[in-house]
Amino acid sequence: MTEATWKPYGPATAGSLSSADKASLPATAFAFPRARKEPMTDATHVRDAMARFNQVKDVTDAERDLAFANLQKAAGHFDIQMKETGWPQFGSKHVHPD
Repeated sequence: MTEATWKPYGPATAGSLSSADKASLPATAFAFPRARKEPMTDATHVRDAMARFNQVKDVTDAERDLAFANLQKAAGHFDIQMKETGWPQFGSKHVHPD
């Protein structure tokens, strides 16, 4: 199992992130840290990352493994329930309750 690299980045940045905000985030704030894709700075961004997981392009399966581990860690931090037990399950329509 891949060890998550995600770490909470505070203060939470609710709402949209500007390009400058996103550029200033550490790699540990992203689901896909190498590609700096899918920032997860609050519960809304974690849900967005889950919803767009399969839309992320130009990443390897190993990077998807890491992103899934990061999503699990971030979801736990923000008290988001995940039904998925592996990243191949993303892509179906799921509701992620608080």
